[in-house]
This record gives sequence, structure tokens and C-alpha cells, in this order.
Amino acid sequence: MASAKMSVPELERFLHEEFPQAFRTGGDITIEHADGETCRLRQRYSEKMLRPGGTISGPTLMALADCAMYVMVLSAVGPVGLAVTTNLNINFLRKGVQGEDVLAAGRLLKLGKRLAVGEVSLTSGAAPDPIAHVTATYSIPNT
Repeated sequence: MASAKMSVPELERFLHEEFPQAFRTGGDITIEHADGETCRLRQRYSEKMLRPGGTISGPTLMALADCAMYVMVLSAVGPVGLAVTTNLNINFLRKGVQGEDVLAAGRLLKLGKRLAVGEVSLTSGAAPDPIAHVTATYSIPNT
């Protein structure tokens, strides 16, 4: 795969301008790394992430994984705001740790002209074992 088309500062600027409702300055999700093939995002812990029983909710994990895929795709192809999720499959593996940040580590498996396929591993706190595993496909529009 090719090198990154957008750096982390460029991604942050683009996302803050295009999606301020989700990627506001000082928001819950930060991009720690993106190089056109892999990425790492962090979602800071908040009680709004919890479901009954004190575990990290499924919608929180799905949203973070989708954000990671979007960041990874944009870092690989450039500022294509209309790239969209066409499929997202998540396997919940274990309970996330209450009070700990959630990390999303992604990698592109295949980048074509019209589709990108990747996977995201979600971990909680310092535990090495994933709490969820995601595979996703993004559609890349003609530019």
C-alpha cells in the first residue's frame, strides 16, 4: 500500500471542519497515529460510555471502530469526505474495564480503487487482550 496521503494534523483539521459534531476540538476521541496502513485512536473514558452492568456499551465500541476505519481510509486516500461504511461486523469478546480509556488499533487489509477493507482491535486500559474485534468495508467514491 502507498504511504499516507494525510498526516494526523491534516486528518484532525479535516474532521473538525467536516464533522464538528463528532470530531470537535477537545472531544472524546483522539487520533494518536495514522500512516495510510494503520491507525490508533483513543476514546477517553466517560460514564456515558457505560451500559447497565458497568461495561462499555456496544454502540460506543462500534462508533469508535467506525471512526478508526474512516481515519485509516482517509489517511490512505486523502480528504474524501463521502467515503462511507458499507459493512461493519463486530465480535464482542470480553467486558471493557470501567474507568479506562478504549483504544482502537486498525490496519487496512486491502485498499482498492472503490473499496477498502480493514480490521480494528479494541482494547480497554492496559489489558493486552481485545474486548472486541471488528472487520469493516468502506466504499470510496470516484473523485
